[in-house]
Amino acid sequence: MTDPIADMLTRIRNALAVRKEKVEIPASNMKKAIANILLEEGYVSGVEFAENDHEGSIVVTLKYANGKSVIGGLERVSKPGLRTYSGAKNLPKVLGGYGIAIVSTNKGIMTDKQAKAANVGGEVLCYVY
Repeated sequence: MTDPIADMLTRIRNALAVRKEKVEIPASNMKKAIANILLEEGYVSGVEFAENDHEGSIVVTLKYANGKSVIGGLERVSKPGLRTYSGAKNLPKVLGGYGIAIVSTNKGIMTDKQAKAANVGGEVLCYVY
């Protein structure tokens, strides 16, 4: 697999399309950080980490309100073939501030608002709205 983050986002997108309650994703530290950000921002209702003998998995409990998904869209920005970086002052606004951009910085993975507050830039991983 060349892009595990895109695979994670696609698994979540597909599960939302068929109204699944939970989705299971192979674990990595970066995926765990992204899942925790989705939980903190209120886009999902639960995140569990299941460890097995080889790699482990992340079980994300999806969130719905009034029969519709809370997540309107997940969009991968920085891809393996074309990395996208942004400075602290030039971090993108998603839907005029209603969505979030997840950024990988030298201080860890955080939202665009947290990165602006910490005055750090980095690789823009994805948009969530």
